[in-house]
Amino acid sequence: MANKTGTTQAALRFAYQVGAVGEPGQDDRALYREAVADAQLLHRLGYDAAWLVEHHFSDYYPQPNPLLFLSHLAAACPGLGLGTAVMVLPWYDPVRFAEDLAMLGSLTDGELHIGMGRGTAKSEYDAFGIGMETARERFRETWQFTRRALQGGPFTFAGKHVNFATPTEIRPAFGARKPNFYGAIGSIESAGIMADLGLPPLCLSSFPDHILQRILATWRTRSAEAGHPTDANLPISIKCFVADTDAEAQQLALKYLPAFFALQVRHYQSDDAPWGNIEGYQQFNRMFANLRLLSDPANLGPYLAQNLIGSPETVARRVREYADLGFNYLLISNATYGVPRAVRHQTIRLFAEEVMPRVRAAAPAAAAE
Repeated sequence: MANKTGTTQAALRFAYQVGAVGEPGQDDRALYREAVADAQLLHRLGYDAAWLVEHHFSDYYPQPNPLLFLSHLAAACPGLGLGTAVMVLPWYDPVRFAEDLAMLGSLTDGELHIGMGRGTAKSEYDAFGIGMETARERFRETWQFTRRALQGGPFTFAGKHVNFATPTEIRPAFGARKPNFYGAIGSIESAGIMADLGLPPLCLSSFPDHILQRILATWRTRSAEAGHPTDANLPISIKCFVADTDAEAQQLALKYLPAFFALQVRHYQSDDAPWGNIEGYQQFNRMFANLRLLSDPANLGPYLAQNLIGSPETVARRVREYADLGFNYLLISNATYGVPRAVRHQTIRLFAEEVMPRVRAAAPAAAAE
């Protein structure tokens, strides 16, 4: 089956991003158990994987060690796929990052999806004492080291942040069970950068469809030029509220998303536009400029239309539009600040029981056309 890009469309896969979220007033220990409860439900309902984000020092997903959290989820949900969206590589020693990944792979049975990025919160960089201007070089070196470690056996490595002058082997060994890796995309330019590094893109639904299409086209072109495969999982992270009717789903989104965006404003300090003079981050002043506007429900109409907000029929139609753009792995979530378990689980259930069957039933008809 071909999509609008002219490429063959792989079977769609669906995952859910869990998080340390819940009703206001719950302590961190309780919030972590909310994430486990979400993972257990989506495991029972047949989702592909549970993914986690990484953040530090605030209410904005207080989960600083995704790999540790995922190892716990692996024990709670045996066989469930696990993912990160994303690990912020500049904050890691390359050796420890590769070792931790190898350990997670050795301890778990489900498929691993490791999304990686540079991170965009200056407050987090400042707390770690790491200059944001070094983010791209740190990202590149950590990924290059990890990629070499995946090959196994003793090796040497000469970098700015790590040097193996004597041949050294990472243990435990990765073996044949290697993770799927992805690079977070913040612009059309970064799609080309990730392609050069041999990383499939991990996109966000905050981009309009025509930009998403250009991101995938740029990635495919640059990947082919670099001799890298273009047949890969192509994930996109999407906010999702499903209810019996469009009006009910929109009401839920308008109730909970403004607080999510207001929290982003505080976490990323977007009102202060802190990225203007930081090499490689200038575009984020433009990208984050609308966060304050999105914290007002009156401004959320276009955002709701861009994401998966509505009845099962409406959401299934929008899922097919993302598939037509070229995405084959949808990472959905309504696990945001303040959203109670009942609301999260309603979407998890309705998406699995009513959206997924609609999408899969439509696939043979689209292939026939």
